[in-house]
Amino acid sequence: MAREFQQVGVIGLGTMGAGIVEVFARSGLSVVAIEKSADALAHGRSTLENSVARAVDRGKMSAEEQQELLARVRFGTELAELAEVDLVIEAVPEQLELKRALFAELDGICKPDTVLASNTSSLSITEIAVSTGRPGKVVGLHFFNPAPVMKLVEVIRTVVTEQEVIDDVEAFAQRLGKTDVTVGDRAGFIANALLFGYLNHAVALFESRYASREDIDAAMKLGCGLPMGPLALLDLIGIDTAYEILDTMYKQSRDRLHAPQPIFKQMMTAGLLGRKSGRGFYTFDAPGSPNLVADELTPPAHPDLQGVRPVSRVGVVGSGTMATGIIEVFAKAGYDVTFVTRGSDKSDKVSAAITKSLEKAVGRGKLSEADRDATLARLTPSTTLDDLAGVQLVVEAVVEDLAVKQTLFANLDDICAPGTVLATTTSSLPVIECAAATSRPSEVIGMHFFNPAAVMRLVEVVRTVSTAADVEATVLDVTAKIGKHAVRCVDRAGFIVNALLFPYLNDAIKMLEAHYATADDIDSAMKVGCGYPMGPFELLDVVGNDVSLAIERELYQEFRDPGFAPAPLLEQLVTAGRLGRKTGMGFRDYR
Repeated sequence: MAREFQQVGVIGLGTMGAGIVEVFARSGLSVVAIEKSADALAHGRSTLENSVARAVDRGKMSAEEQQELLARVRFGTELAELAEVDLVIEAVPEQLELKRALFAELDGICKPDTVLASNTSSLSITEIAVSTGRPGKVVGLHFFNPAPVMKLVEVIRTVVTEQEVIDDVEAFAQRLGKTDVTVGDRAGFIANALLFGYLNHAVALFESRYASREDIDAAMKLGCGLPMGPLALLDLIGIDTAYEILDTMYKQSRDRLHAPQPIFKQMMTAGLLGRKSGRGFYTFDAPGSPNLVADELTPPAHPDLQGVRPVSRVGVVGSGTMATGIIEVFAKAGYDVTFVTRGSDKSDKVSAAITKSLEKAVGRGKLSEADRDATLARLTPSTTLDDLAGVQLVVEAVVEDLAVKQTLFANLDDICAPGTVLATTTSSLPVIECAAATSRPSEVIGMHFFNPAAVMRLVEVVRTVSTAADVEATVLDVTAKIGKHAVRCVDRAGFIVNALLFPYLNDAIKMLEAHYATADDIDSAMKVGCGYPMGPFELLDVVGNDVSLAIERELYQEFRDPGFAPAPLLEQLVTAGRLGRKTGMGFRDYR
């Protein structure tokens, strides 16, 4: 039977510490809350009281329960008050020497069987543990912010942590109503190790002016369903906190992808720490406020697009799921669409799929019967590219094979009238390679839709070094008219979304490959701890491991960074035919 902790202590009553106190008190535990000074103690008490008061206001807690919760907490400024607790957790600043000194002092105060826990998000638990005479009873217990809301707790064991202590702490986390994952002592553990590499990469895109902060954030929210964009999340976390976590991870991993981007130090020096200072990557109306205000980087709400070309007729080449969705999107938006497939049977399938989709929309009350009929009337199937001679915009959505696309663009160059915009939906191939197959590279652009195109709002608009300004303006205008959100970037492997998403997925595979954590624990950590809609291995099996490997190879080929090299395990799964859901086997079995 696991030991039941009855009285617990919390040291440090900042946002995280006060939240942990609330979690403990909500679970019926007696809590001793310690701060270093009377002023800090008063602030921590106020944070706790305000939080539970909001719960009462929202009807999540009665006034009587509020008073009972607060009565379970005893506040103090002396560590000696922790002498009788069963478990103590520290939530003091992320400074190794501060934590080591604190644990050494606790070792002389607490009972011999008291478990000493650290809420550190990146520092070595082992280095903290060896400052005590009881390293076997020291463990990491990493809560996520805000602690009363976030369900994940990472339990970190060292090479000397007693298994009985791990069992007790895991049971304790479950008693608190948390989802626990247990891992070894490695910088960043699961969630931060994966999250902060991705955040650092996003900062690199911003710092190199590859894309605007708004476009980077919108791309990841709309393209991946993340609750926050990476730069907005960094402002919430704190630029200084993020720097410390990345620096700690880099010192351990020596992975260049974890080396904090130079702009972190510059922002820290300038006092641009994020929300808490009122200015970070974005500007807020006051320190600590979540409300954004416009600054010199804020784009105009209604940009003045110069030289937009008229577009009323659109051509789409392809018959797959993506092409079908794109055809439907354009036709619903009022464009006459000629779609070209390799045979009448494929054209019939496309028409049937669009008809079925529109019928569903009518059944759900999202489309009128008249609009359904008008949409279908705008569709013209074809099996010859020659029928695209009269359109003003062509979007290709054929197989992701450069040679196939280049041949298609060469043919479109001969068929389409001068001034016709030629767009590719490639997700990873160089757009300039398609443009170079034509005599009009200035009229070639990337227009990357996301699957399913009828549902996903994001379109990455990718300009090459040759793309004319009015061509980009035309595609941005059309994207707005079909109800999509455009983000702009230049022609680099992965564009925005895949350039940020796939290195993160690759890091997750490496973590699994190293036997650091199971696929289930890694997926749980990212879903429960970071609010991701899918864990990395769920997503990989949906995308397809062969597709993921192809994108990883493109990224590595372009950037030549060792951190982007595809994980050997991914290559092995593809070789074995374990491609994900489509084959019934991937990182998991679905048969």
